[in-house]
Amino acid sequence: MKEFFQSLTAFNIYYSLATVLVIYFLASIIIRIINRQVKDIKKRHQARKATYYAASLIALGIILMTWIRVFGSIAIIISAIGAGLTLALHQAILCIAGWLLILIRRPYKTGDRIELGEVAGDVIDIHLFYTILLEIRGWVGSDQSTGRVVYCPNSKVFTEPLYNYTQGFEHIWNEIKLAVTFESNWQKAKDLMLEVIGREEFSFSPSLEKKLREMAKKHMIYYRTLTPAVWVNIVDFGVELTLRYITEARNRRKTQDQFCQLILQKFQQEKDIDFAYPTYRIYRRGEE
Repeated sequence: MKEFFQSLTAFNIYYSLATVLVIYFLASIIIRIINRQVKDIKKRHQARKATYYAASLIALGIILMTWIRVFGSIAIIISAIGAGLTLALHQAILCIAGWLLILIRRPYKTGDRIELGEVAGDVIDIHLFYTILLEIRGWVGSDQSTGRVVYCPNSKVFTEPLYNYTQGFEHIWNEIKLAVTFESNWQKAKDLMLEVIGREEFSFSPSLEKKLREMAKKHMIYYRTLTPAVWVNIVDFGVELTLRYITEARNRRKTQDQFCQLILQKFQQEKDIDFAYPTYRIYRRGEE
C-alpha cells in the first residue's frame, strides 16, 4: 500500500484536473453553439446530453490511460480501491447502474409521464445519478402539475415500481362514478351518459387501435374493445353508474370536466332522474 501512495505523483494529479477542465470547457462552448443553432427543443436537449456524455467518456478515458502508466495495470487499481469504493459508494454505483439500464432498456425517456415509487410526473431530464421530474398530483388533483421539480435517484428503477403512462400507447382508462336514487329512471340515466360519450367530438382516432396492435407485438396486451361503456352497480344509497372510457394520459382532467358538465346538463332536464348520496340519521337518546 505504501508503494501505491508513493506512485501518486503531483504531475498526474494536475494533469488529470487540467484534462477535466479543458474537456468540459470545450464541451460548454459546443453546447452554447447548439443552443444558438438548434431550434427544436427536443433535438437541442438530446444534442446537449450527447455532448456531456461524450465529454465525460473522453475525460475518463484520458485519465484512466494516465494512471495506468503509473500503476502498471488496471488490476492493481481495481484491487487497491475497488473494495473501498464499492462499500462507500454503493448507492452512487446503483444510480449509475440504473442510468445505464434507462439508456439501454429505455423504460422511460425525456418527455414521458411516469410514476416512480410514490412520485409521479413528466420526465424533463435524465442525469447520471438522478432522473428529474416535473411533479404531478401531490396536493393537486387529477394529474395536474404542482410546479415542483423532483430529483429521483436512478437506483429506484431497481427497487420501486415504475409506471409509464405515455410509452408507446399514450392513453389510459378513466372512470366517472355517480349514483341516482332507486326511484330514478336509472336506465334513462345510463342511456344519457352513453349519448354524451358517443358524441363525435369525443370519438377517438382510428389510429388508436393501430397503436394498440403495435404495442401488442411487444407486450402481452389484450383488450376486447376500446368502446366506452357504462356499468351499473347497486350500492347502499342508490344505483351507481360508472362511465368507463379511454383518454390521453395528459387530458384526463379536461375530458372528465367536459363529460361531467354535459352529464349534469342532461340530468337537469329530466324530472325522473335524481342524484343519490349517502345520508345519516342521528338519534338522541331520551332522558329516563
